[in-house]
Amino acid sequence: MRSLLALAFALALAGCATGGTFGSGAGLIAANYHAADRLMEVSRGQLDPARPIIVATVVDIDELERSSTLGRYISESVSARFTQHRYRMIEMKFQNSVYMKKGEGELMLTRELREIATSHQAQAVIVGTYSRARNAVLVNVKVVQPESNIVLGAVDYPIEIGRDVCAMVWRDSRDCREYY
Repeated sequence: MRSLLALAFALALAGCATGGTFGSGAGLIAANYHAADRLMEVSRGQLDPARPIIVATVVDIDELERSSTLGRYISESVSARFTQHRYRMIEMKFQNSVYMKKGEGELMLTRELREIATSHQAQAVIVGTYSRARNAVLVNVKVVQPESNIVLGAVDYPIEIGRDVCAMVWRDSRDCREYY
């Protein structure tokens, strides 16, 4: 009996060892929730849960006016996790104009987004980018102070590309053949 319990415990621990990448379903939710938890942790003391925060759509770093199902889903998950921790979240559905290019790839909030943040008295805006690699999507999510563009906290994390993630990133299913 004791060895059966030890085996069950070892299997449970092995199931928790994901290596930090998540490919689909519940793992994708867990990755985004973990990233949001880390974002809250690194921004602790700089964010007031009683003051509003805007979440913008996570966009493709190479095409800042483009997002994907995955980018929109990451934004939704991060917002949900902040909400679960009693932060006041303002949902904004942006198709573009979240960032603008300045200089050599530097990102900043657009004037439009700063004005929206001001009109909602938002203390911060959560923004993010993703980069498509061969076996993973690399995600960066930041909490930015809208008046100054000062980054209050940032988190990077990988999402393993499997069938679901591939379908959420690439619009043409032919790009996902190797994952099926």
